[in-house]
Amino acid sequence: MYINISVKHVTLLLRLTMGWYFFYAGFSKVIDPDWTSAGYLSTAKTFPELFAWFADPSRIGIVDFLNQWGLLLVGAALILGWFVSIASFVGIILMILYWLPVLVFPYAGHGFIVDDHIIYIFVFMYLWISHAGSFLGIDRFRR
Repeated sequence: MYINISVKHVTLLLRLTMGWYFFYAGFSKVIDPDWTSAGYLSTAKTFPELFAWFADPSRIGIVDFLNQWGLLLVGAALILGWFVSIASFVGIILMILYWLPVLVFPYAGHGFIVDDHIIYIFVFMYLWISHAGSFLGIDRFRR
């Protein structure tokens, strides 16, 4: 049995699933009044001073806001196929900022150099360079 599926279809599915994953991650943080990134930041293994600076009580409010809404808006942009290149760039920055605190070179989180954050970075790179929003997305009208 032959299934006629193209790279465009797989790219669309990748864009939508990543979009949903990030939208849900952001939404669940936005609606939780007790959520904060302070605990994650304060346990940073790499650049602990930098992440402690982010976690400082005078800054944590803006850091949490940018984190929550960054995730939610990246997800929404991917789902809609709208400004996918900008959303992918922001997603890459977020994933680097999530990866560094768990990095104890060469071990990262639950992996050896590569963990889920690195995989997401490469997915975002692919979505960016493939112009993923131009297939069944709003970006097709911007070209």
